[in-house]
Amino acid sequence: MGISQNTIYSWKKRDEWDETPPVARVTQSIDARLVQLTGKPDKTGGDFKEIDLLARQLKKLSDGQPTDVNGTKKPRKRKLKNHFTEEQIIALREKIMGSLAGHQRTWYDALRELEDEKERRHRMILKSRQIGATWYFAQEALLRALRNDVKRDYQRNQIFLSASRRQALQFKQIIQKVAHEVDVELKGGDKIILSNGAELHFLGTSAATAQSYTGNLYFDEFFWVSNFASLRKVAGAMATLKGLTCTYFSTPSSETHEAYPFWTGDRWNGRKAKGQRQMFDVSWKTLKSGLLCPDKIWRQIVTLKDVVEQGWEHTDFEEIQDENSEDEFRNLYMCEFVRDGESAFSLNSLIGCGVDGYDDWPDWKPFAPRPVGNRPVWVGYDANGSTGNGDSGALCVVVPPAVSGGKFRTIETRQVQGLEFEEQARVIEDITLKYSVQHIGIDVTGGNGDAVYQIVKKFFPAAVPYNFTMASKRALVMKMLQVIRAGRWEYDRSERALVTAFNAVRKIKTQGGFITYDTDRSRGVSHGDLAWANMLAVINEPLGDEDGAVRSFVMEF
Repeated sequence: MGISQNTIYSWKKRDEWDETPPVARVTQSIDARLVQLTGKPDKTGGDFKEIDLLARQLKKLSDGQPTDVNGTKKPRKRKLKNHFTEEQIIALREKIMGSLAGHQRTWYDALRELEDEKERRHRMILKSRQIGATWYFAQEALLRALRNDVKRDYQRNQIFLSASRRQALQFKQIIQKVAHEVDVELKGGDKIILSNGAELHFLGTSAATAQSYTGNLYFDEFFWVSNFASLRKVAGAMATLKGLTCTYFSTPSSETHEAYPFWTGDRWNGRKAKGQRQMFDVSWKTLKSGLLCPDKIWRQIVTLKDVVEQGWEHTDFEEIQDENSEDEFRNLYMCEFVRDGESAFSLNSLIGCGVDGYDDWPDWKPFAPRPVGNRPVWVGYDANGSTGNGDSGALCVVVPPAVSGGKFRTIETRQVQGLEFEEQARVIEDITLKYSVQHIGIDVTGGNGDAVYQIVKKFFPAAVPYNFTMASKRALVMKMLQVIRAGRWEYDRSERALVTAFNAVRKIKTQGGFITYDTDRSRGVSHGDLAWANMLAVINEPLGDEDGAVRSFVMEF
């Protein structure tokens, strides 16, 4: 080579040839051979094969990573977790803002005003069901978490508080879905931390879990949680710091609910001297467009009719009105509160039975193949009618008390519409494969009930048929009232339809002067079916047998 031996030794010492790892030496050799082969003007078939082989070997050795002059791999550039680029944020904002309906745009404008006015920090919205509130507020919160013009970092934090953690996770699913639409995969459990440090928390209404968080608060369905007054104190503290806002939104429940004075302003006036009290007008006529009230809370009432008139195309107003009883329609879709005495069951008592199943039922795994393992369950089924009035079938799965006098837990509900009796029986059979079923009670009064029962008893011979009469309905309702008064019934708070069903059960006086109970099934309405299904499961513990003693019991079949 014509190079001095001393020069070569100096290169060896300077470049630490002896310290070079074997992989690096092999890589350098392959690289040198590749340079030699690619420089040949006339390549043979063998040359091309060798080039291909060496290139593949070089890629394997480098594992797809760039190397330095010594063949050492350069570290990969770390990919940020839960990261949005500036382009993705712009695309996300354009996508969300372009999809807003008229009433959702009003909510967005109200937020802008809250952020501009330091003394205004709260929104409170009484709303109809199914008008996209959860969808909107989840996306609004995500956009706020991605803002880069906040004065304080904690202003990016967003806290979702719902009647149950299961319900709160709906916000998470919406956020993950909309992020995926701009090619961002968000990961996290009850908390998602974005790359900019923003925290998204998804909480149930347990006071223990609603502490030590700081951020903008979104309180979902606050009219359907128990112990609202004390919970609000704890939850409201999360948005104490400057620059944070609170948003309360819910469908109405009862005028006797603890949140009602908060909505009407009576709570605020109650803390003021008589001469400082002010008038609150919380009528629909006053609040339909939104109004800043004396307590500096922006209030609005949004009915289904309002959103349809503003261009909401996702709901058929007349169809919804026809499918519900007049009372249910006014309550669920026209934002009218339920008054005491209209239902056989107190709405406040029903709400008080709700728990956060994720936190309070450690043995309940709702997404597992067997949600409660081998624990026995009782099943009630209110079968589909065949009278042409659109009656629906409903099923409830109830975990009975493990000890005498213990609690019943409704862990699953299902509603079926328009299924033939064979298909309805198949729904029940699926439940027997999912749970360790000990009892199935089926309403066989007319319609398809008896046909469903005849099929069910083939795979579950212990199924019990119940023929509804005035006396049997009284027994079912009396038993359920007794269980509720004793504090022996629980359901996951996400099961809002179950509460609505019980609230639809009315006390009726017959022409003969007898008292019985029924639900309004006129015009195809049957929203009490879940309640009857639940009672058909609970009645397996006879009325008066709650302490486990053996007593005689008569029920008409």
